Amino acid sequence: METTTIKISGMSCGGCTASVTRVLSETPGVAKADVQLSPGQATVEFDPAQVTRAALCAAIDDAGFEAE
Repeated sequence: METTTIKISGMSCGGCTASVTRVLSETPGVAKADVQLSPGQATVEFDPAQVTRAALCAAIDDAGFEAE
């Protein structure tokens, strides 16, 4: 397992964090996702054999937010 921190812009409320948490948690290979409104980031524990950091960022972008 690996852990990465992804900066996320565009989140403005608890519903936004819940949406990003759901999207990440439903991504195959993700073991744990902790999304925080302030400072606007997600800490994700994932299996690099199943999903890449770029794919995690793409899932966040597809949900309507901007991952860096």
